Formats: sequence, C-alpha cells, structure tokens
Amino acid sequence: IARVPYYSPESVAEHTVGMLLTLNRKFHKAYNRVRENNFSLDGLMGFQIKGKTIGIIGTGAIGESVIKIMSGFGVKILAYDLYQKENIHCEYVSLDKLFLESDIISLHCPLTPETKHIINKSSVNKMKEGVMIINTSRGGLINTSDIICSLKERHVSYLGIDVYEQESDLFFEDLSSEVVQDDEFQRLLTFPNVIITGHQAFFTQEALSEISKTTMENLMNMKQGIKTKNML
Repeated sequence: IARVPYYSPESVAEHTVGMLLTLNRKFHKAYNRVRENNFSLDGLMGFQIKGKTIGIIGTGAIGESVIKIMSGFGVKILAYDLYQKENIHCEYVSLDKLFLESDIISLHCPLTPETKHIINKSSVNKMKEGVMIINTSRGGLINTSDIICSLKERHVSYLGIDVYEQESDLFFEDLSSEVVQDDEFQRLLTFPNVIITGHQAFFTQEALSEISKTTMENLMNMKQGIKTKNML
C-alpha cells in the first residue's frame, strides 16, 4: 500500500478563499441576476474583509497557504494547531479564544477522534453571532444537525463546505435525475447563505499532475524494492 500525502495545498487554499469571497459578496447570486437583466442590488450587501479576524484551525500545508493568501487582505489571523510552526503570519491561540474572536473560521485539520464534530452546538455558541464557517478539509469536522440549527437561529450567517460527512453516497456522481435520500443535505441546500461544492477544492491541473507523478514514483519504487515514507 502506498499513498500520496501531499499535493498542491495552494489549490485547496485558493478554493477556500474563493468560497469565502463568494459567500460574502454573493457572486453566485449576482451572476444569475445579471443574466436575467436584473441589476438590483437588493440582498447583495457584503462586508469589508480588511480589519476582520479570521481563525484557522490547522496550520499544515493547506492552512498555512490560506494564511499566506489572507495576510494580503489586511486581516488579523488567529490559529490553532497542536503542532505550532515558527515564522508563520498568525497568532496561535487556544481553540476557545479562536471561537470567541473570529469573524471567519476556516477548517484545515485532519479528522481524528479529537476533531470529529469540532464544530457543534457547543462550539458555535462560543462564536460571534453572524460568523462565517468554511470547511474544505473533512466532512466529519462539522456536526450537520447542529450546524443546521445554528443556521436556522442565524447564529451562523455563512457556511461554505466542499466536504460533507455522508458525501460517499453523493459526491462524484451525477444524481440530477435521482431523489436524494439524505434529508440533512437537502436541508442545507435550502439555505440562501450556504454554498456547497462537491469535493472539488483539490481539482486543478497542477494537483492532478502532482498526484499522477507521486503515484508513478510509488509504483517505480515498489518495482525496484525501494522503501519510502509514502509506503505503509
């Protein structure tokens, strides 16, 4: 068994920032309106990102890439990770402090027993009202039923997810002519302040090229009997 542990973290980071900007400035709604010759600005109000506080949970390669991009927006960046890095443009804080002070929270940590449902009713209650949450990491980091309640109560004002806890039954398939049986997923789709993409954050030419290259290297090393860190 071999793995591809690392490929184009910038691709996922850029998708993360794209979701953030779209949720804020409502590009998707504006695009559809203009195509119908509707140039009204009603409902398109956003907020200035400069001066806001963004919380990054997980400062691995992807989280660090998001931090680098967001530093150009003039934001205050808080971060939480069990393994802190040096020379990175952020302030490491406790998870509670990150929840309390962040206007925007972006998830970039692995799914472990400790991080499963790290976003739940209890953690959301520690956050600012009107918080934005972005998840391009692992679906299981968010308790779906809890986030639906928080959206209904308007405690969470924006949600962008590229991953979903039960995505194995949905993503990477064309279900446009099917009746999707996942009621929680269907409920998420009804919110105007929720954007869902189908696990495509990694999907760039560069990332696929790196995946292919590493896979071929793994195969060649196996053939030659060379043991590497990518082999289990």
